[in-house]
Amino acid sequence: MISDGFIQSSIRKQQQIVTKLQRFNMTWFPKLAVLLAASLVLFIVFFIWRDSELDAFTDIGKFIAYLFHFPGLDDDLSQVAGELTSDRLLGGLLSPNFTRRSCLSRYQSISYRKSSRHEPSSYLISRLREYERLHKRCGPYAESYKKSIKEMVSGRIDSSSACRYVVWVAKCGLGNRMLSITSAFLYALLTNRVLLIYEEADMANVFCEPFPDTTWLLPKDFPFNYRLSRFKQKYAKSFGNTLKNNNNKISVSTEQLPSHLYLYLSHDYSHHDKLFFCDQDQIVLRNIPWLIIKSDVYFLPSLFLMPSFEEELSKLFPDKETVFHHLGRYLFHPSNQVWTLITSYYKKYLAEAEERIGIQIRIFDKKTSPFQQVMDQILTCTFKEKLLPQVDMGKSIVAPSGKGKSKAVLLTSLIPSYYEKLKDMYLKHPTLNGEVINVYQPSHEEKQRSTNNVHNQKALAEINLLSMMDVLVTSAWSTFGYVAQGLAGKKPLILYKIEDKKIPNPVCGRAVSLEPCFHSPPIYDCKAKREVDTATIVPYLRHCEDIHWGIKLFNGT
Repeated sequence: MISDGFIQSSIRKQQQIVTKLQRFNMTWFPKLAVLLAASLVLFIVFFIWRDSELDAFTDIGKFIAYLFHFPGLDDDLSQVAGELTSDRLLGGLLSPNFTRRSCLSRYQSISYRKSSRHEPSSYLISRLREYERLHKRCGPYAESYKKSIKEMVSGRIDSSSACRYVVWVAKCGLGNRMLSITSAFLYALLTNRVLLIYEEADMANVFCEPFPDTTWLLPKDFPFNYRLSRFKQKYAKSFGNTLKNNNNKISVSTEQLPSHLYLYLSHDYSHHDKLFFCDQDQIVLRNIPWLIIKSDVYFLPSLFLMPSFEEELSKLFPDKETVFHHLGRYLFHPSNQVWTLITSYYKKYLAEAEERIGIQIRIFDKKTSPFQQVMDQILTCTFKEKLLPQVDMGKSIVAPSGKGKSKAVLLTSLIPSYYEKLKDMYLKHPTLNGEVINVYQPSHEEKQRSTNNVHNQKALAEINLLSMMDVLVTSAWSTFGYVAQGLAGKKPLILYKIEDKKIPNPVCGRAVSLEPCFHSPPIYDCKAKREVDTATIVPYLRHCEDIHWGIKLFNGT
């Protein structure tokens, strides 16, 4: 027979177990619930950054709200999803119709480059989506493309065709290529043409495809491929030479128009080539299905001189200083191979610094710009602008203190001398303000090798690394620097060009506009038919800060 004492003891043990369970539920169940919710949110963030659409994010948010009875959580998550997607798509510039793995840099660059303060216009976004549909419909391997190729070969023109083309051909280093491609793309956008890139071996696997579900690469079986690389300024069938040989006229009769025409828009182009920027000649070009452009310059600013494009350009770019900033980030995404170079270098050397400074050095003539003068100019500028601290040359560093603010300096140059001098100075001597300075240079190729594929991949990696810095110092005249500042959306300090071994005064100055400079603009007024300073025609075109004869886009009057 069970005793009363045993029963009471059992009851007490049961009560203790119940109490412990209640305490466990009160203490741990909320934590488990929060952990589960956090895990789901992490899954959602991973999902959206992988390949997801906004609707999937919102639906899972509603599920969490239902499961845990969190009122309003679905609305909050929807808002967060919209913000994440907007940042990932650069404010709507980029199409969401790509998988993440096809081009990692397209959606990951926002994690390395600070969010832009410059929003693209809604009209630009809508026109880019329209262009993508046109490119898919008329691009390589589409039926419309095949039909147009046959007509080009036969010399016939189908005036009813909605598909017309601009073929871009390179003649330059990578910075110049990116600027001239951007110019050609804006021209294609303004004239409802499809841009195709003639890619040679030196550009393979440098960029991702910028347009969804199609390619911007000219197919290898293009009928006149063998002519493209040999196309030069004196080519008889170019636009300029056709005008020159026919009293400045090209027949407007469809029967007499050529099915394709070469446009030479490089730095050494002639007066007749420059008539491309006249509205009356654009009327003729409008009816030619295939235009083949060879260019090494940022000719885009001169499109703003043409009355026929004025209204459209105003709607596309109400902020005139952000044309390349928006189009450059839309078009140029490093290939996965190049992106791996960029991110691995950034994580290894730059990520932990409290401030990152990019210094881009381009020497055009070693005789007129000797090493010591350039080095003195760099130090004078960076000390004066308080980007870098001075050092106590009378003392040596015994052991790194690691106590002051850490700054990483990314120096890009074809030669290693500037890096070695700057690195040694901060490695051997203490700074006056206690800051810790580390200097890095990703490569030093000694000379430009624009026809080398690996060289171009490294160049793109360094341009992108520069664009990820907090502050930029660039060299005058350098298209490499122009591209970096444009992608970054930052106005750099410009190291003015040294002439005749004399350091300029001032040594450097802040850029007034984000835009690159057009080094060789036309000097012809198409209406008045006389030479003119084209920087005086419209209020948003002025001379460049670094080249007094060049022109660039500015805001204001």
